[in-house]
Amino acid sequence: MKLTYYGHSTVEIQTGGKTLLFDPFITPNDLAKHIDVNALKPDYILVSHGHGDHVADLLPIQKQSGAKVICIAEIAGWLGNNGVPDAHGMNIGGSFNFDFGKVKMVYALHSSSMPDGSYAGVPAGFVIYAEGKKIYFAGDTALTFDMKLLAEEELDWAILPIGDNYTMGIEDAVKACDFIACKDVVGVHYDTFPVIKIDKDEAKEKFLKAGLNLKLPAIGESIEL
Repeated sequence: MKLTYYGHSTVEIQTGGKTLLFDPFITPNDLAKHIDVNALKPDYILVSHGHGDHVADLLPIQKQSGAKVICIAEIAGWLGNNGVPDAHGMNIGGSFNFDFGKVKMVYALHSSSMPDGSYAGVPAGFVIYAEGKKIYFAGDTALTFDMKLLAEEELDWAILPIGDNYTMGIEDAVKACDFIACKDVVGVHYDTFPVIKIDKDEAKEKFLKAGLNLKLPAIGESIEL
């Protein structure tokens, strides 16, 4: 299973012969100008919530790839009104078996609306069950006690926001790892804007001190999960 980081919260996971793209926000991101968006051909696009910094490239990538979009039911309805009629709508606590594995939609504490102001339901995270592994994509979220429920999943990896201001910061992300009982983490949602810039060395040191393995891949870099 391979993960590729495309900046901000945009990650791609290749598993079971399928490509999953999460929260596509590349074109407006100055840090990701070297990424060729036109080359992305995911089989699935998973959307955690409707904010522009998570859906900016959703419609063009879906159109060029024909990807199935997995999202909260309200965003699926919005997509239907914007030329994407077959999105797979879900809701918190629900799961569904796809051809690459199972997806469970889980709670995230944040806000959500589409860039045009449309109602986008509630924000969400995902647990991906594939190739015998369990991967948690937290989306944009604060630290919440509901994360403790995920400890029972015996997660292999967690993809967590660490940039602070809009989401958890480094300290709360470390606490989240304790709540979810997961030691291997990919940090996202940092550096894109001035208010979420982090000291990467400090972040790695704090995670290491807590006995955690924090990966901060460069934009365009791939790692094995």
